[in-house]
Amino acid sequence: QVHLVESGGGPVQTGGSLRLSCAASGYIYYCMAWFRQNPGKEREGVATIDSSLIDTNYADSVKGRFTISKDIAKTTLYLQMNSLKPEDSGTYYCAARTSRSCGDVLTDPGKVGYWGQGTQVTVSS
Repeated sequence: QVHLVESGGGPVQTGGSLRLSCAASGYIYYCMAWFRQNPGKEREGVATIDSSLIDTNYADSVKGRFTISKDIAKTTLYLQMNSLKPEDSGTYYCAARTSRSCGDVLTDPGKVGYWGQGTQVTVSS
């Protein structure tokens, strides 16, 4: 079992920054990821990091602006978000896939095994 709790969301102006955190408990040596979702839209992958902490993958819309990382103790996942845009708004979910490799989970949320409860990010123009 894996338990995920996100924090760090909130309102921010365009061009600003936020850092999301995800506290993980249980077996945490899995691929981990961030997804986001807006009402009426499908949940979309934002970034993934595999259990080696080496391989990362990003959605094209956030490349160069967002950075996913995991702390040395491998208990907290982060998403550093810079140069935020209104289209980055949404509920951000921490996720874990029950595999050390992420594979194509970025584009297939159905392969996620565990989800956090989400944290809201609102970017105002």
